[in-house]
Amino acid sequence: MPPPATVAHVPTPDRAVPDHLAGVLAEAAPAASREVLALAARAMSCALRHPEFGVDPQRLGVIDYSRPSTEPRLWIFDLARQKLLFEEWVAHGRNSGENLTARFSNRDGSYMTSLGGFTAQETYMGGNGYSLRLRGLEPGFNDRARDRAIVIHGAPYVNPAAAKLQGRLGRSLGCPAVRPAVARPLIDSLRDGTFVFAYYPDRDWLQRSRLLSGDCGGGPAPAVHAASNAPASAH
Repeated sequence: MPPPATVAHVPTPDRAVPDHLAGVLAEAAPAASREVLALAARAMSCALRHPEFGVDPQRLGVIDYSRPSTEPRLWIFDLARQKLLFEEWVAHGRNSGENLTARFSNRDGSYMTSLGGFTAQETYMGGNGYSLRLRGLEPGFNDRARDRAIVIHGAPYVNPAAAKLQGRLGRSLGCPAVRPAVARPLIDSLRDGTFVFAYYPDRDWLQRSRLLSGDCGGGPAPAVHAASNAPASAH
C-alpha cells in the first residue's frame, strides 16, 4: 500500500468540530487517512448548518480519490454506534484517470468524477439496477450531480480480482460505482440523508469549497453525533 496521500494544501480542520470525532473515525477505519476523515467531519458539520441539505447527522460516507482504484477507498460509518459499516472499492469516471484519478468535473458529458460533499437521497431502479441519487452541495464542483445522473450503483466492472490483472478497476461515466455483491446493502446504509464526502487534494476545490471555507458562514459548529460510550468496531 502506498503511503497516505499528501494533504499539504488542506485547510486546518475547524476546532469547533469535536476533536474526538476524527479519532473515532480513524479507530474504526485505520486504513483511511486521518486528515481526510477530519476534513469530512468538518464538511459535515458545515452541511448540518443548512437544514435544507437534508443531512442525517448519524451517518457518514467518505471516498478518498487520492488512493488508487485497486485499493478500498470508500468508508461508511454509523456515527451513533461508532461503527464502520463498509470499507469498499469504488470506481471513478473514465475521463478522470486510469488507476489514479487526476481530473474532475461538474460538467455534463465529461465522464469525470465530481469532488466535494453530497447528500445521499432517494433510491430507484434504473439501467444499472438498484441505484442511489446524490445531491451535490458545492456550487461549481458537484451541484450538477443530479442533472448528470451521478448516482451510486453496482457494476460488474468493480471487480478487485480483475483489477489486479489489468492494473485498475473498470471505470464509470462519472458515478461512484461499487461491487454488485454489496450494492444493495451499501446503498441502503446511505439512502435518505447520509453525507458523502468525496476527497482529492485538488487545490482549487480545497480553496473554494463552501463546506471547508473559514467558519462556514459564522456561528458555532453543530456537534456531529458520535456516542462516546460505544466501542468502535469494523464490519
